[in-house]
Amino acid sequence: MGIKVLVVDDSSFFRRRVSEMINQDPDLEVIGTAVNGQEAIEMAARLRPQVITMDIEMPIMDGISAVKAIMAASPIPILMFSSLTHAGASATLDALDAGALDFLPKRFEDIATNKASAISVLQQKIKALGRRRLLGSNQAYSGRALLKERAKSQLNKVSSSNVTIEEDSLTTSIKPHQPQRERKESDSSGRVKRASGKTYKLVIIGTSTGGPVALQKVLTPFPADYPYPILLVQHMPAAFTPAFASRLNSLCHIEVKQAENEELLRPGCAYLAPGGLQMMLDKGGPFGRIKLHIGKPELNYKPSVDISFASASKVMADKTLAIVLTGMGADGREGARMLKHTGATIWAQNEASCVVYGMPQAVVKAGLATKILAIEDMAAAILCETGVS
Repeated sequence: MGIKVLVVDDSSFFRRRVSEMINQDPDLEVIGTAVNGQEAIEMAARLRPQVITMDIEMPIMDGISAVKAIMAASPIPILMFSSLTHAGASATLDALDAGALDFLPKRFEDIATNKASAISVLQQKIKALGRRRLLGSNQAYSGRALLKERAKSQLNKVSSSNVTIEEDSLTTSIKPHQPQRERKESDSSGRVKRASGKTYKLVIIGTSTGGPVALQKVLTPFPADYPYPILLVQHMPAAFTPAFASRLNSLCHIEVKQAENEELLRPGCAYLAPGGLQMMLDKGGPFGRIKLHIGKPELNYKPSVDISFASASKVMADKTLAIVLTGMGADGREGARMLKHTGATIWAQNEASCVVYGMPQAVVKAGLATKILAIEDMAAAILCETGVS
């Protein structure tokens, strides 16, 4: 039985176009369409779709208000359609905060270079979200995030022996690393806490679908005087990353900004990779320097977690704590492999707390993650591991 989808948009042309694209896949079925948020709420309760595609700007009731009402009544995975403008970015981030799980540009030419690829992206996202079974409140998920028989489809099927990082400048010699033994230490109150005993100079986090909410949960507990820089790689269009960085900065004690070319990394600052560019770490200063470039056109992701992780393996090596959070696909696995060989620490988000258990699963299946943590536990674990009480 196919994944049942409700399409919500005030444009009859867009409703028809999206419905046709969805119905091309035999595993998907559009069971209804709604013309505004209020109608979407009523149809969601009556038809019980497994996924809803939702426009933001609609008469009578907008998409954000509809998302809030649907998530409060009976949570359903929601994919937002957004314009690639600053206002569209801010509204989409509001929708994600309200409980929507993912988004796509409303112009399909902004999704992919050709129509077939754009249709495939839409279908894949709906399938990934349709495998979620939401519980009683937004961002609360069942213990089995993905059906076992479908989970393998989230992985990159190419074997590691045939995959290389697609940047000539990232070739590096790999040396075996002997992991340090964990030690126990006491804090000022005498309570015992676990830490690896390693020394760090960089935290780097890669994520995709579900990442905006996940990153917010991870970063907000960090103190303003956090002693290391943080690199953030989130799959996101160029029009969205400035608004996302600004939003995180307004919520966090640490500074969060969109990364700029050639800037030296500073402690207590998180640098978000700009959409449409590759963010690499280069030598310079005590913590390294950011290098931004367009990268090779055949790369699927801009920014790519693999590219950023691989560059960190050359500059910071074993002084890196790398974390892979929720997201579709396997971006980050090969970069994590390079980091692991240099002695870096690799962690992954657990299946139950992921929106899509693709990227973390790829890292876990490859045997690269030393810890697998729920998103609610991630911040405290990072602070402990890096010596911040």
